[in-house]
Amino acid sequence: MIYTVTLNPSIDYIVEVEEFIINAVNRMEKEAKYPGGKGINVSRVLNRIGIPTKALGFVGGFTGSFITDALHSEGVTTDFVRVDGDSRINIKLKAVQETEINGNGPIISAHSLELLQEKLDEMREGDYLVLAGSLPSTLPQELYADWIRKYRQKGVHVVVDASGKVLEEALKHRPFLVKPNHHELADLFNTTITSVQDVISYGHKVVELGAENVIVSMAGEGALLITKDNVFKATVPKGEVVNSVGAGDSLVAGLIGTFSETNDLMKGFQFGVAAGSATAFSRDLCTKEKIDSLLNQVKITEV
Repeated sequence: MIYTVTLNPSIDYIVEVEEFIINAVNRMEKEAKYPGGKGINVSRVLNRIGIPTKALGFVGGFTGSFITDALHSEGVTTDFVRVDGDSRINIKLKAVQETEINGNGPIISAHSLELLQEKLDEMREGDYLVLAGSLPSTLPQELYADWIRKYRQKGVHVVVDASGKVLEEALKHRPFLVKPNHHELADLFNTTITSVQDVISYGHKVVELGAENVIVSMAGEGALLITKDNVFKATVPKGEVVNSVGAGDSLVAGLIGTFSETNDLMKGFQFGVAAGSATAFSRDLCTKEKIDSLLNQVKITEV
């Protein structure tokens, strides 16, 4: 089973206007509402490709009910902890340029955190745990690190998609996989990355700090998979990018889902890159059919 944790889920409210004019009434051309959050995105994609998953985290209020109901309507299994306060709404305004306005989310009490911990304790050896996204300010910033240390001892494979201090602390406890993009990789080492060779060099440093596997996404330039002994580069399929939300989460879902079924990291890497591209070329997250149509365009070479 692949468990995902989204500590601060959202309703992603997508609004499209032809041109956004300040101090004027703007009429929507299109709108859509999706259950949002990086871990939730991973579970949605896993469900679409037929991989068993359970989404965990915190939800509250009428917005939390929408998130849960929307996931259930897709067939995604959830086991959220209900909290006081409303889950946040993130507004994504698409016009000539794209603007995001993200909510803060509810306060998480110590008791609510204990309830989530009890659910995580049900995991067994061989399960996968995806810890994705930032931590709410009311939770300890070393929380991911504590969970990695605890659940690795049970034989759980832990995946971390986070940045900054949260990622730095997580690396100390040897996560199975981390997935920074090249901007997050540069921020981790307080540097500037200008080439693929820079990505490889700093990716190796992430391995040295504790990660078993590192994937660095580089948008249109492809993606790199860096392990202790090897570096692999994947090309990305050609297509029109219409969606900036969830491509990295789709990559994680495709890789982990495939690897959990095949134990083949290269197949997982190829499928993950195809999944990330399929989401980038779609208005919502990718479908299995879209991934399959792009799979042969993803070429893996050793660097």
